[in-house]
Amino acid sequence: MSFPQGQYPRATVGQYFRDIYDTLHGVVVGMKITLRYIFIKPVTVNYPEQRLSFAPRYRGIHEFEQSKCIACDLCAKACPVDCIYIEKTAPRRIDKVSGLVDESDPKNGKMIRFAIDYSKCLFCALCTEPCPTDCIHMGKLHDLSGYSRADTVVEFSELDKKGLHTPIPLWMERNKDTIPWVAAEHARVSSGILAGNGGDIPKV
Repeated sequence: MSFPQGQYPRATVGQYFRDIYDTLHGVVVGMKITLRYIFIKPVTVNYPEQRLSFAPRYRGIHEFEQSKCIACDLCAKACPVDCIYIEKTAPRRIDKVSGLVDESDPKNGKMIRFAIDYSKCLFCALCTEPCPTDCIHMGKLHDLSGYSRADTVVEFSELDKKGLHTPIPLWMERNKDTIPWVAAEHARVSSGILAGNGGDIPKV
């Protein structure tokens, strides 16, 4: 709507006071929200001295049990970003008695390499669903700091030679002697105890 030059509708007295009321009401509502949050305990923590507890379905750095892996490549085929690398001499078979792969059996192939590139991984857990032996799980470690891009590629076959199922991060190595919860987590990882499979996609 246009008005002739120099002629504009005058605000009524009621409209004038309504504008003042609306402005003050907006300020009061804003201050209420501010006061409500100003006394809430902060959600940030002084990591790694303190830590947040993760949900059971949290998806962190994988945990891999090579003694149960039959090198079927199903996890690599399910990966949407091709970040899983598997090299073996031949397929492997699970021993029905022990439930593990008999490495001394000449009919079984050797696992040359099982690696995951975490610069590409989406942590979608799609690799856990098709695994017939449940040898790969989503772990609970989330920090894989390193000094180069090459450090983001985790060689799980090499870790298996050390009795590990998941890598031990640098921060864990450096703080295990001074922070109790880090020492407990370091002991768990070093002893090869799995964090659980709550983050895996359940089989239907």
